Amino acid sequence: MKGKTIPACGRSFSALLPCKPILHRRILVVDDEPLIRKLNSEVLLDAGYQVDAAEDGAVAWAALQLFDYDLLITDNNMPNVSGIELLQKLHAGGVALPVIMATGTPPAEEFSQAPWLQPAVILLKPYAIAQLLDAVQKVLPLLADEPGRFFPLPACQPQLSAAGMWPGVRNVLNGFAGLG
Repeated sequence: MKGKTIPACGRSFSALLPCKPILHRRILVVDDEPLIRKLNSEVLLDAGYQVDAAEDGAVAWAALQLFDYDLLITDNNMPNVSGIELLQKLHAGGVALPVIMATGTPPAEEFSQAPWLQPAVILLKPYAIAQLLDAVQKVLPLLADEPGRFFPLPACQPQLSAAGMWPGVRNVLNGFAGLG
């Protein structure tokens, strides 16, 4: 995969596009679990989005300082900077960015104490790929001046394989098959 390096931290982020995205939507995926991070990234790339990935909130925060994103998808329990800490940084920095929190343990107490940190969507792990894509479609509006209208998946969306997976997802799973 072709990557971009963030000068501030020297980390690499994926930036390969399999097809032209609609409206050039750029998403930052943050998860400390490599398989989940790669799977989410591949699914979103296959759906036509521009995707960068970060292994924790600290790397994500560095990326957010350098690049403009349309959406942040983050886990909560991560080393260095957690998902809730990342949301606090966004709020403190005045960054208006829609967030999907994809986590096994949502920070309910923090959300009740600071409701302004509540993300647009919370996906509880394990979630289906269709749930992730549905959440992304609901969060990213078609046009900024047309609230409430959402765009369909790009026309270049790949068809499911005979095994019932998108090609990128199959490649990710095959790459991790020998790890068990």
